[in-house]
Amino acid sequence: MSVFELLAGKTSLRISDPRQTTVEVHAHLRDLIITGVIPEGTVLKQAELARLFAVSRTPMREAFRMLQEEGLLSAEPNQRSQVIGLVPEEIELLYAARIALEGLGVRLTAGRLGPVECRDAASALREMERTYRSNDLAGWAVAHRRFHRRMVGGCGATVARTISSYAEQSERYVRLLHARFHADFEVRHREHVVILQAVREGDARTAVKIVAEHLAGTARRVLCEIAPGRETLAVEAAVRMVTGESPKRGCLGEAS
Repeated sequence: MSVFELLAGKTSLRISDPRQTTVEVHAHLRDLIITGVIPEGTVLKQAELARLFAVSRTPMREAFRMLQEEGLLSAEPNQRSQVIGLVPEEIELLYAARIALEGLGVRLTAGRLGPVECRDAASALREMERTYRSNDLAGWAVAHRRFHRRMVGGCGATVARTISSYAEQSERYVRLLHARFHADFEVRHREHVVILQAVREGDARTAVKIVAEHLAGTARRVLCEIAPGRETLAVEAAVRMVTGESPKRGCLGEAS
């Protein structure tokens, strides 16, 4: 099926600020891929999409580059790319890296949240609950990223940018779990509440442990879905590294 057929009847791209064309093209394409509107294996051509979205080649080329860096598109010659499928090795290493960096982030942030940051994190939690219950997964993802940014705010801008990039790359897998494990929302949400409480109270040990298992659970469950029986050695090593404890094993876990 061509990209024109895939996008027929879908909301078209509307550029709200010409100065942000590249950002908006990237966000629109990214959302189409993450939500499965453009499925894995689809070949995308820069010139074709530029015409479809009524934008010039330059922002489209830059948007492709950004999506390639995020692991969503392959880099191929002749200004074309293919939507990359779910690769077990990449998923595991991505989550192992997230566990290591976010474990560091919450450890450095614990006990250092000011009143404004605490209120914003609590507000993000409420927004996560509201959007999830109204089945607004796009809104939930925005609030979720906002919450986690607050939880690692003490690690500095450079590390925070890397954490944010990895979290955005993980969104595709989180959406997969949301589509299949609705009943687990209460468990996942309670974990977020515990993380905020631990960070706010300066309990770094608890914060790191919950964040590590929170992320590891997502990796285990995604991998159980797409590669049953595959061991998650890198994920377990990352949990052990940041917590000093033997990690839980198995397919069950909570999405982050």
